Amino acid sequence: MTERPEHESAPAQRPQTPARQRRAHTTARDLERYAGLFADRTKVMRSSAMRDMMEITARPEVISLAGGLPDTSTFPSDSFAAQMTRIAQESAAQALQYGPTEGFARTKECIREVMGAEGMNPDPDDIIVTTGGQQALDLITKTLVNPGDVVIAEGPTYPGVLPTLYAYEAQTLQVEVDEDGMRVDLLEELLDRLHAEGRRPKFIYTVPSFQNPAGVTLSDERRRRLVEIARERELLVVEDNPYGLLRYEGEPEDTLYKLDGGDFVIYLGTFSKILSPGIRLGWLCAPPPVMEKVVLGKQSSDLCTSTLSQYFVDEYFAEGRWMAYIESLRGVYRSRRDVMLDALERHFPTEATWSRPEGGLFLWATLPSYIDTTDLLARALRDNVAFVPGAGAFVDGRGQSSMRLNFSAANEDEIREGIRRIGRVIAEQVELYGALNRDAEPAPREESGPGGEVVPMRRRPGSR
Repeated sequence: MTERPEHESAPAQRPQTPARQRRAHTTARDLERYAGLFADRTKVMRSSAMRDMMEITARPEVISLAGGLPDTSTFPSDSFAAQMTRIAQESAAQALQYGPTEGFARTKECIREVMGAEGMNPDPDDIIVTTGGQQALDLITKTLVNPGDVVIAEGPTYPGVLPTLYAYEAQTLQVEVDEDGMRVDLLEELLDRLHAEGRRPKFIYTVPSFQNPAGVTLSDERRRRLVEIARERELLVVEDNPYGLLRYEGEPEDTLYKLDGGDFVIYLGTFSKILSPGIRLGWLCAPPPVMEKVVLGKQSSDLCTSTLSQYFVDEYFAEGRWMAYIESLRGVYRSRRDVMLDALERHFPTEATWSRPEGGLFLWATLPSYIDTTDLLARALRDNVAFVPGAGAFVDGRGQSSMRLNFSAANEDEIREGIRRIGRVIAEQVELYGALNRDAEPAPREESGPGGEVVPMRRRPGSR
């Protein structure tokens, strides 16, 4: 038998480091030794549905339609090299030093330029530069939420926000989403019920443009009503807008922040989707009383956001080509979205439905109710293809027959093949169900929990 060369380890094997060896032999006594030291909040912490899969989907043989990864290969390497060279030659000492907690004034001007492209004009003092959009979510939750406080989110919602809400022990209630975004009429009903119980939500969390994970966009009518509700009831709305500039068709809607003026809407943004997630640079806009507390929270978290990343953004924007780069991304992602929609038409069963996003990075597919996409994922991974099961976007186990599909990170051939593989696994499940239930009527679905039942997105023209 030919031995494998030392430098060629089997792809499925991981080196047995001392730390991994210790984990493999952890005993109940070892666990008990630390159990009494953990804070109570660790009992309700949960992992992110996407982060759990990062190690698996990083394998080269896996076609990942799971992550929310932008295609960083599109960023021009010569531009990156030139920017970093300028920093090294002209600003190395400053770029390697600590910076202000709120972020550099130059970086804030870059942020104002991005927000200005969507019609917003925030005061620089209302902006704090964060370590990615995820830290912005963490900071606003840490600032506002006590254990047991109510937070309202869409259903489905961004899977990455849920671990944050769990960690700060919020009670998360979800409002149903349809093809026009969050059902604001159902939101008002929920707010009335909470008011009758003497309870007031700390904030309403929404991704109104090309929502993650559903891919839908909150209509103009609902946006305006949501802002009215916030003013009438003096409630805070947290608008998470990572994808607003990634529109591929249709007319843009005003952001909630623009409609509100920044009184009751807290705005979250990031450079991750329009530049690079690796620089870990986001921002948060909030009214001065809220911002004061957010700054204190950030000081205790990491003192300041990477100065090197801020200098990189400053150099990038100084070139004046950032909008041209976003336009190039729109072309790439529009084509990949169209390829995915065509592949779904070819390979998913007629009972399946899916959203047709006008922008962003995701679409939401719903399968027959007897298919559990968490179980389906385990089977799909054996065929080296991945997606995010829908249950990861809910707090109460709903979404079991749905999935989030990402079309930005894989190329067009990978998207076609990935959807084909998922479709094949679905077909196996449909055939098996048919064989087991030829003479039986499908069982009715159970009533869902608070926030409305999971329903497929209604079809747009040209989609299924």
